[in-house]
Amino acid sequence: MLNKFEQLQQQWGGYSDIIDYWLTLRQELLVEYCKLAGLSAKNNTALPTQDELNRFCENLVDYISAGHFKIYDMVMERWKENSFSSNEEINQLYQHIVDTTEPLLDFNDKYSKVNMEEVEDDIAKFDSHISKVGELMELRFEVEDALIAIIAESLAASPKTKA
Repeated sequence: MLNKFEQLQQQWGGYSDIIDYWLTLRQELLVEYCKLAGLSAKNNTALPTQDELNRFCENLVDYISAGHFKIYDMVMERWKENSFSSNEEINQLYQHIVDTTEPLLDFNDKYSKVNMEEVEDDIAKFDSHISKVGELMELRFEVEDALIAIIAESLAASPKTKA
């Protein structure tokens, strides 16, 4: 995920304030995910701390909320300025993004503010859940990347939308 993110950032970073904002939020989420999933230099057999888990859950919800509300609104406003409108491909991509939302929020509901002592009894179950979250995030990011490409192309239609 990190390599794909770096490639996306190189390709679209600095292109538009909307895309930059989206990429910043994604980077923050990925950093917290890597800490939580043990992909960093941490010992993979230990559970995350309560603070690490809460920080990840907050970033996850912030990322999802920003995508569905703030970023969507920003894109719609720019498209309105440029007389560009959604099409079937965009609608399908957005639906795929929506399909990942509920399972990601389910993780948040299960682990946000949870007492980590309750989770310690079943590290394997937590590992399975965080792994599934990683898979969902990767799927979501792939779809978002396709949407980002469409957004970038549509925003390029008008010189006033370039950042």
